[in-house]
Amino acid sequence: MFDSPISKTIDVPAGEAPAAASTDQLARAFLKALAQKERERWKHGAKEASNASFVDDDDPVEKIIAQDEPDRQAQHVPVPPGRALTAVLVARAIEADSDVLRRLRRENPVVVIATHMPELIDATRYVVEKCALPTDTFVKDLNGSKYHDLRRSEVGLVVRDGSGREHNPDTGNAAIGAALHAGAALIGIAPDPKRQLPRDLLRSAEHRLVLPPIDHGAIALMVEAVTGGVPTRRLDDALLRTLDIGDLPVALRNVRSADDGIDAIARVLSQKADYLESGPSLDELHGYGAARDWGLALAQDLNDYRAGRIDWSDIDNRGLLLSGPPGVGKTSFAKALAKSARVPLVATSVAEWNSANYMSGTLQAIREAFSRARAQAPCLLFIDELDGISDRTQIRGEYVQYWTQIVNLFLELLAGVEERPGVVVVAATNHPDRIDAAVKRAGRLDREIAIEKPDVATLDRIFRHHLGAETLPDISLAPVALAARGRTGADVESFVRRARGRARRGGRELLLADLMAEVRDDAPQLSSDDRRRIAIHEAGHAVACRALGFHDAIVDVSLSDAGGLLVMTQQITGCSTLPQLEAMLTVILSGRAAERICLGEASIGAGGRANSDLERATTIARDIEARYGLGALGPVLVDVSATDLLIPNGLLEQVAKRLRAAEERARVLLEDHRKQVEAIAAALEAEGYLAGAEIERLLATAASPSTPNSEGRR
Repeated sequence: MFDSPISKTIDVPAGEAPAAASTDQLARAFLKALAQKERERWKHGAKEASNASFVDDDDPVEKIIAQDEPDRQAQHVPVPPGRALTAVLVARAIEADSDVLRRLRRENPVVVIATHMPELIDATRYVVEKCALPTDTFVKDLNGSKYHDLRRSEVGLVVRDGSGREHNPDTGNAAIGAALHAGAALIGIAPDPKRQLPRDLLRSAEHRLVLPPIDHGAIALMVEAVTGGVPTRRLDDALLRTLDIGDLPVALRNVRSADDGIDAIARVLSQKADYLESGPSLDELHGYGAARDWGLALAQDLNDYRAGRIDWSDIDNRGLLLSGPPGVGKTSFAKALAKSARVPLVATSVAEWNSANYMSGTLQAIREAFSRARAQAPCLLFIDELDGISDRTQIRGEYVQYWTQIVNLFLELLAGVEERPGVVVVAATNHPDRIDAAVKRAGRLDREIAIEKPDVATLDRIFRHHLGAETLPDISLAPVALAARGRTGADVESFVRRARGRARRGGRELLLADLMAEVRDDAPQLSSDDRRRIAIHEAGHAVACRALGFHDAIVDVSLSDAGGLLVMTQQITGCSTLPQLEAMLTVILSGRAAERICLGEASIGAGGRANSDLERATTIARDIEARYGLGALGPVLVDVSATDLLIPNGLLEQVAKRLRAAEERARVLLEDHRKQVEAIAAALEAEGYLAGAEIERLLATAASPSTPNSEGRR
């Protein structure tokens, strides 16, 4: 938020009005015509609460107020701000075609107007009827598919915002043909005429007008039409890009001067995101990685699309499939994205669609979700639990026809990206492997991003976000982040909420111990001996990484009550060689080797569970022998599962031999670097967390001068 609206406005030198795109002679004429309409409405309408000159002669209080008021008949008549701004844009679009204004007033042209924004549709229609066409012109609505008779002196009007199923090129062509035969004038208005107006109207169009983007000059003219004064300052460019027509009535209600109007618009725009979605914007969230980058780029594109600076076809981020385990914040991402893009969020789920008793209800629910999104475009359509729509290749039995129809309809709506301009679809799933492959094809949800569980550093920032800047401001949150390793952002929110409740019931301020108690959930803490052993184990991994040339791959190493963890980026790729794979085996088994060197024996901590050191090392050794063509069997690929090492005969022995050799290499390596192992272990035992840069610094400091090969052996 900004400290004040004035901080996001720019002063214009005295005597110089904000720049306009042209002389705006036609725009001023349109605004004058609208002001005359407003004056007539006031003159013949009911009393206006804040502007009428009517005074009740029998009300003594009104008599007192009226004594000090100027002649209200001479006051400026304000034009509704949305109509005023639209009048400027329509006038500029008409001015861009030198012949269209004369033809609208003298002849019977066929004109198509693209508004880009659905919210400009009604105001554009009003301005065209009241300003661009001759007075008392009879205008007949040609929407729908009914046949209409038009006289040559009449004007046929087709206005579509894209929200209806009939808003497509195939509907209404009979009426257009009849109007063309009669020689009547035709006007079509739509955000995207090519996709929403009748095809024959586009084919016969003699003039194609496009409303220009809103600029500072248009804002100045609009404010002048509303307040009667010329503003001496203008909006900040960043705020101007976020302006919607619906913001203007909110901002300009009861403003007293032109500059007050500019300030009010700035204030409303700066606070706008607060009323779109609750919670943080995408800029404030942590742990989303590539999804966050994708979302921020989309937010900028949607702002430019809404302002008419780019076309819908220019936006490449129009569909996203978010995957990840429960609790990583897929729904929170959608809300934050909508807030950052300043667009509505239309949220639905496959479970909601499937709640209907019959298939027809499910199909209708899917159609209604996309229809709601089209009506609010530009917007974000969020579909949760997408894996609830079955993969057609996995459907069997009596439900094949049922699910096939549902999947086909969803694919049809999803593929019609050009028929839903402004609607970005984001879907979420915990099981991306269950999604029909056609959903991920180009033009549908063709970008898939997995959201992983946050690392320790990200957990630290998430804790700080939920606590706020004023709670535990000078306390490091690293201990609770370490204790929460492996948990999700949703878990952190729950920890903080329960910790606040614990402190509130205790009648005191929140303490770090409250957070730690909730994270640990009464789980036993590590003993000093166990903590020492785990620190040595992880230190062995870190030292081996650096000695074998993987030091740039180290992200961090951490120690908590749940155990220890070294995070590194090194992965097996199609370009990996046997020496590289053997080096990785050495690193993986160096934890056991460090325990043997420093403590005399290894613990079972390297094995006994999925994704343990021994499981990962065994998998790599098995693949060297059976899948990569680099083992004793030679260049063959054997289809063998992780639990079937005895097939073919002798494979288990080869794998075990390779693992023993890797652990022996680790032992020899760490014997030469024992001082570094102990330095890393001591720091990790004390701090609980070491970033990659800190590990590198400690390793360099503890390097033994007597060791000639500080990079170790291969």
